Amino acid sequence: MADIVNLKQFRKRRERVERDEEAAAKRILFGRTKGEKQREEKQKSAEVKKLDGAKRDRNDPKD
Repeated sequence: MADIVNLKQFRKRRERVERDEEAAAKRILFGRTKGEKQREEKQKSAEVKKLDGAKRDRNDPKD
């Protein structure tokens, strides 16, 4: 005799696997932790401050 299977369970399992695969792909593309984002933002602002500190005025007669 053949085993009786519930097709609804197979469909739900397949959909769950597809969602998990899609989520994994998105984590690779967009997934950065909050700390990583904040660290990068601090680094960018520090670089901007450093460059702005070295900037000369346009009206400076030494140009």
